[in-house]
Amino acid sequence: MAATCSNTRNTSPSDDFNSWWQTQGEWVEEPNDRRGGQSGVQRITVQGQLLYAKRQAGHTYRSLKYPLGRPTVLRERDALRNAEKAGVAVPEIVYCGAERGTDGWRALLVTKALEGFLPIDQWYVEHPREHCDENQHQQLLQGIAECLAKLHTARLQHGCMYAKHIFVRIQESRCEIALLDLEKARRRLNRKQAALHDMLQLRRHSPWHESDWQFLIYHYQTAMGQAFPRLCGASRP
Repeated sequence: MAATCSNTRNTSPSDDFNSWWQTQGEWVEEPNDRRGGQSGVQRITVQGQLLYAKRQAGHTYRSLKYPLGRPTVLRERDALRNAEKAGVAVPEIVYCGAERGTDGWRALLVTKALEGFLPIDQWYVEHPREHCDENQHQQLLQGIAECLAKLHTARLQHGCMYAKHIFVRIQESRCEIALLDLEKARRRLNRKQAALHDMLQLRRHSPWHESDWQFLIYHYQTAMGQAFPRLCGASRP
């Protein structure tokens, strides 16, 4: 006997879980074994639109609310919705569904590609720091700071805040920042808890020099408000 849970927006080929499950594409993240199951990401094209499908089998997390386990894509779906409400740019959900059968959970999260966006590390490859326009680079850092401040003001912790999950799109004088891979995101009791985890994690895994980091932190603190305690003023660990 199966149980299903889904969220659908402008879906195709249908609203049916099995139809989406059978839609295959190129693996961009090969299935890996963790959390008692498998999880991977495929690039698929449906009616000419580029989509990404996170495909999972038996890949669950446990919490006080879900002691028997719940598919992690459902947590990511909730996080994407909450981030969007907070004004953070994230991939648009096309379909999300989970089905529990005799062999356990199968789950899918299908999102639209972030058109025109580049992961920050790829952006730096195309715009080496030593040749980058300084005004444009400061605009980029300020955009990242303000994006993260929106997330943390909503008490949302990304949970895997590496530079590779920050995407950027710069068109003329406009800089847009988007966040990806919110699988580990969760709501914290206050914004300080969310900020402390993410900002220290980002600092350990960021590509920025100290002066760049301090510039980012200045605008982050400004966006969070003067009453917000300074969490990241110390030197890089």
